[in-house]
Amino acid sequence: MSDTSGGDMAPLRIPTRDAELVRGMRIRRALPNRGKRLIGAWCFLDHVGPVDVSEGDGLTVGPHPHTGLQTFTWMIEGEILHRDSLGYEQLIRPGQVNLMTAGRGIAHSETSPAQRPSHMHVAQLWIALPDAMRNMDPAFEHYPDLPRMQHGGLNLTLLAGDLLSERSPVRVHSPLLGVDISAPAAARTELRLRPEFEYGVLVLQGEMQVAGETLAPGTLLDLGRGRDHLPLAAAAPARCLLLGGAPFGEEVLLWWNFVGRTREEIASYTADWQAGRRFGTVPGGMQPLAAPAVPDGLRASA
Repeated sequence: MSDTSGGDMAPLRIPTRDAELVRGMRIRRALPNRGKRLIGAWCFLDHVGPVDVSEGDGLTVGPHPHTGLQTFTWMIEGEILHRDSLGYEQLIRPGQVNLMTAGRGIAHSETSPAQRPSHMHVAQLWIALPDAMRNMDPAFEHYPDLPRMQHGGLNLTLLAGDLLSERSPVRVHSPLLGVDISAPAAARTELRLRPEFEYGVLVLQGEMQVAGETLAPGTLLDLGRGRDHLPLAAAAPARCLLLGGAPFGEEVLLWWNFVGRTREEIASYTADWQAGRRFGTVPGGMQPLAAPAVPDGLRASA
């Protein structure tokens, strides 16, 4: 089906890739993807769950490093405990955002607390930092309260940027939009967009019609640029994530947990992590993750 929202391209359906976050915990990876590397500065998007974490240890991601990005955790269901090398320890609950700015280098762990809800549902995103900011001091911020609105029968939570005269408090360094959109029942509406932004939509639960396309979990809809409005509809309860931003305009290189610009940078980050330099120590006594070898042919892509 084609849409009528006036973009510079027809919507492009991009299948997500299944991966395994930890043993037995499957995820849908929407970005980066062979068909789409970035949406604005959004350079990574994993959709985890809903998944039963009542047995065993639940989520257990040991200390690992990051550079050149912000990690953006949007909690939909369940709880995750964040610890980092700056000394922050923060439990994130549904409706909250954890934002960790890696800058020149930081390390953290993500685990399920011992006493936790039985299910977890979360979107984990990365934001590439522009060249002028990517070696900034690392930082961590927790956002327990975000702007919430109702529009045409849909519940909107503004994660990043501005929409409908509201602005998210989440501190980002590029022009971005992030919106959690949920339909508690049948609904139909239209959102105003910024034509200079590029956009994408990922359905998290149920089924929604987005720009004339019927979407379920497992497909990223690339909407391109040039759109000034977005039609949305649901026949039953459903949820999706709308991401947008000004085209990033810089080549970036993603490898493992690093964002850089050259293979030489990535190799230096890897060597520093393996040698215990640059990233500090994450409290909690967990075994740090080992970095994979950097491929010889690793090159940046726009």
